[in-house]
Amino acid sequence: MNLQNTNEIKSTDENIRDYRNLDISEKYVFETSMFKKYSSKSPTKVFALGGLEEIGKNTYCIEHEDELIMIDAGVKFPDPTMLGVSAVIPDFSYLKENNHKLKSLFITHGHEDHIGGIPYLVKQLNVPIIYAPELAAALIRDRLKEHKLLNNTIVKEYKDNDVWSSKNLRISYCALNHSIPDAFGILVETPNGNIFSTGDYKFDWTPLGHNVDINKLSKMGASGIELLMADSTNAEVEGYTLGEKQVIANIDTLFLKTKGRIMIASFASNVHRIQYIVETANKYNRKIVVIGRSLERIIKMIRQIGHLKISEKAFIKVAEINQYKPNEIMILCTGSQGEPMAALSRIANEQHQSIKIIPGDTIIFSSSPIPGNKADVEDVVNKLTRIGAIVIENSPTLKIHTSGHASQEEQKLLFTLLRPRFFMPMHGEFRMLKTHVETAQSVNLKKENTFVLANGDQLELLNGTAKQGIRVAADAVYIDGKDMTGQAPNVIREREILSKDGLIAVIVTIDSQTNKLLAQPKIISRGSFYVRENGNIIGEAINIVANAVLEILKQPKPTFGAIKKTIKQSLSPFIFRYKRRNPLIIPVILNKK
Repeated sequence: MNLQNTNEIKSTDENIRDYRNLDISEKYVFETSMFKKYSSKSPTKVFALGGLEEIGKNTYCIEHEDELIMIDAGVKFPDPTMLGVSAVIPDFSYLKENNHKLKSLFITHGHEDHIGGIPYLVKQLNVPIIYAPELAAALIRDRLKEHKLLNNTIVKEYKDNDVWSSKNLRISYCALNHSIPDAFGILVETPNGNIFSTGDYKFDWTPLGHNVDINKLSKMGASGIELLMADSTNAEVEGYTLGEKQVIANIDTLFLKTKGRIMIASFASNVHRIQYIVETANKYNRKIVVIGRSLERIIKMIRQIGHLKISEKAFIKVAEINQYKPNEIMILCTGSQGEPMAALSRIANEQHQSIKIIPGDTIIFSSSPIPGNKADVEDVVNKLTRIGAIVIENSPTLKIHTSGHASQEEQKLLFTLLRPRFFMPMHGEFRMLKTHVETAQSVNLKKENTFVLANGDQLELLNGTAKQGIRVAADAVYIDGKDMTGQAPNVIREREILSKDGLIAVIVTIDSQTNKLLAQPKIISRGSFYVRENGNIIGEAINIVANAVLEILKQPKPTFGAIKKTIKQSLSPFIFRYKRRNPLIIPVILNKK
């Protein structure tokens, strides 16, 4: 019997089957046929548009003949060098060209680096349906509504026992642990074997959410995994990742000891911890103040779907803080990474309109600095301490933060359970991917069966073999405002030049009818050097520009483009020689009519 041909199975969607509705014989057939190896004349192609050699932007694709599915569609947050950029997304040009093949997008969990790219994806191509766990589905709908795209696609929730199938592919799910509720790994059955993608995961034996389904993982391994794609974020971390309950217990102790106001800064994405911090505040009869749009959104979501069962009366507005004693207040805020505009930074700089530090306030950083943010965090900590706050950070002796990602021993456990033939590490910088491969080899995975790939590299599976195929376009696209043209890198380069070397405007007045220069060029410097103190340099620069323009005007058919080009080419090396700067040179041509 084939599960796809079982007429008795009830379904709310033509591609969905619910394991819980099967009788005993059907369950046996499902479990024995679920991982059957197929022979195929066509390769199954696996590739990432984002998530390899980087943290964030997770977007993975599996393609077989005329069918293509996606796993996650994330966004990457800009680093400090990406001036003015709000987000980084993958290049979706390959998906645009093959939009007719796209069957569905499957989401592993609701973090921004896995769902944040969905609005940009839906704007650019037709995504027939998005399947996501409950919390992720709620967050996706909220984001699509914000972008006025709610009617552009369908968002459906899946449960751990659901199965989706098409002509060539079949999808099922396995509950895993992470720092957000409803995290799942995704199994993709293909004509060339089974592929398992973890999403972000860890093994937490005392989880705050659902338990990892070890039994299902073991069955998958026994039945055969052709390719494992696994999270590499903590590939360099030895041992096991600390369980979330220990962190909550330590925070509970701080609530018990603290006499004044408590202010906690944490990642809004760390939903389990946010949930239990709020519940702990309620337990100790502290009113809860939430500052920060991302925190407000996530608390609203987890309350709506029942993860947070606390009365609305437990929450108060910022303006109501002074109506309560200090030991009756808990403030949950953004700013754990020292972000300049976040609430905690503004409080530290004494610039927040409603909250001022009272000596004796306890500030808890339930987070660790992301690489590159440590100096900003230390600056905020110093300022808070200077104005009288007691600052508590995560430390080896007081664990008030833990990762949501598997460390090396948990990665070894996953390899042991699944026993994959091939391995493609994902979600990590290059060194993390490489270290993850070394961990795989330590549990007897053959070196030649591991693939450290970059975004755009295709891995082709065909009847028990795997090889690297032809690359697809997978450049990063910078979102600058609402621009998604891909031209933002040029704008960013110009902003960087402006920030370091300033600009010089060169104004020339010509008569295009007679090809004459009507006046000496005028040079205006902004942020490059002070004109009044550099008269000799300005005078020589004017002569250089004038001579260069006159040479162009002598030509039979001079163009404005040629004039602008010669101004830049003649002036740029001169300025660098004398001022050691490469300012942005903007030629302005005034033409007599």
